[in-house]
Amino acid sequence: MSDTQKPLNDLAQSIQGIVLDVDGVLTDGKIIYGSDGREQKHFHVQDGSSLKLLASQGIALAIITGRDSDIVQRRAEELGISFIRQGADSKAKALNDLIIEGFPASDLCAIGDDVQDLQLFAHPAVTLTATVSNAHPAVLENAQFVTQRRGGEGVIVELSELLLRARDQWHFA
Repeated sequence: MSDTQKPLNDLAQSIQGIVLDVDGVLTDGKIIYGSDGREQKHFHVQDGSSLKLLASQGIALAIITGRDSDIVQRRAEELGISFIRQGADSKAKALNDLIIEGFPASDLCAIGDDVQDLQLFAHPAVTLTATVSNAHPAVLENAQFVTQRRGGEGVIVELSELLLRARDQWHFA
């Protein structure tokens, strides 16, 4: 049975790591520049809590984004995410590099919202593809799991519940 035919719960149960896009997933996708020219991003606090929860349950976390931002680096550090690639022209190559550095080489979940993220969806290490409800139509078509929330509105809350329930590690109401 191919991964695309496996039930979602079975795929979720085997996940060892999550590869996250930033703009449009962890943020609402808007790029805001202050009057001083500095970039601003809005992150949802519940995503941070959910990412820490996933890490505490042994799920590795990585960020791969096409843009470079000091803010993303800071947020990754706050959340304890050490696997990070910014300015990635090829997200598939960036994932290969992270695997060489010790990120899990199989049973990964990739969550993204735009066509550049389809590279991750097609990566052989990725067994579960996820996106946000307001993703690009091509991404929605290729995702196995679509959150009800929009990007930047706490989408990792839904993903973490899916993964942890599948592993019998969800201990909340």
